[in-house]
Amino acid sequence: MKIMIVSASDIIGGAARAALRLHKSFITDGLESRMRVGVKKSDIISIDGPKRRLNKALGLARPFLGQALMGMQKTNNSILHSPAILPSCLVDEINTFPADVINLHWVCDEFLSIEDIGRIRKPVVWTLHDMWAFSGAEHYGPDNSHARWQNGYTKDNRPAGHKGFDIDRWVWNRKRRAWRYPIQIVTPSRWLSECVKASYLMRKWPVTVIPNTLDCRQFQPWPKPLAREVLGLPPHAILVLFGAMRGGSDFIKGWDLLQSALASLASEHIGVNGVIFGQSEPVNPPNLGLPLHWMGHLNDDATLALLYSAADVMMVPSRQEAFGQTGSEAQACGCPVVAFNCTGLQDIVEHRVTGYLATPYDSVDLANGIKWVIENKDRHESLSSAARERALRLWAPEVVIPSYKAIYEDVLASEMVKP
Repeated sequence: MKIMIVSASDIIGGAARAALRLHKSFITDGLESRMRVGVKKSDIISIDGPKRRLNKALGLARPFLGQALMGMQKTNNSILHSPAILPSCLVDEINTFPADVINLHWVCDEFLSIEDIGRIRKPVVWTLHDMWAFSGAEHYGPDNSHARWQNGYTKDNRPAGHKGFDIDRWVWNRKRRAWRYPIQIVTPSRWLSECVKASYLMRKWPVTVIPNTLDCRQFQPWPKPLAREVLGLPPHAILVLFGAMRGGSDFIKGWDLLQSALASLASEHIGVNGVIFGQSEPVNPPNLGLPLHWMGHLNDDATLALLYSAADVMMVPSRQEAFGQTGSEAQACGCPVVAFNCTGLQDIVEHRVTGYLATPYDSVDLANGIKWVIENKDRHESLSSAARERALRLWAPEVVIPSYKAIYEDVLASEMVKP
């Protein structure tokens, strides 16, 4: 079976890394897989990106052109929006590529337009990494019965404070017109699957839950003293880890909620340090009453595995997560995880077995979760062991890849292939 994985990037962002891991796992398993990206940062020969210098420059510029259009809409939703309006000129390449199945992943940042997706004529499986596919231009929205993605985007249900050209409604209507045939959807969590089923746009589309795969040989526990020495972290402190691209400025990642939890923790536990990766130290770092170590952007899995191994607890305080990949990575390295009991994180953490699921979105209970994980040495060892076992049982390639093979075979055998 020949697979073509289509993703806006190969390593920039969690969704891209999930797609890359799936691609590499396919190759290891013996499948013929190629990956087509808009921005290529790796040197992997089985990944195809723009070859001409001009096309590479355009690939980097396209997201800014799309975001310029978003200036026509005024909204209090600060989450990323993607109008997906610029034609990519990739549809012919995709349709003529000798692949049996096209597996779309995160294809925004003006990599593929909405109309491009509708013109793909090969069998398609679409792995979602957020809510954009069934929403307007927004990548995440409120999860309640009044949400526009559940009821349709009308003139009458436009949110208060939403002004200017209603790009969300315009984008949603373009999706309705362009996507005439149902596409097989894959979601990495049960929560996102239920969102697909509740959405006005995709409620009749087939959807299957398959978690993101993870190389548990790459992500494995390292001796804590060694990991801390290599990374230059204090050897005897209690290290509380948090990581997300633009995590400090992305409301959905919950950095503000974690700050409150750490500040309250600092007054009770001497020796607790915060460790932040995915961003560099800001000009005015917060004063939380405890030392903060800023690790910057980490793009290689080996360093990430060391960092998870160095930490005592991994924090994923997100308000919404399609999956929570930092949580799965941490557990594979034997690091317990504290998160909120909501969205895709409910599939990641087993409460009081591999970590702690706090009451959404209660910073006090988040702090309680940290204390519960770190205060008892025997309990921490049990959590760490269970976390590693959970990763092997749920996210290892030998568990995930057969599920993808089955979906591909079902799509090829079904009547979903477009005429």
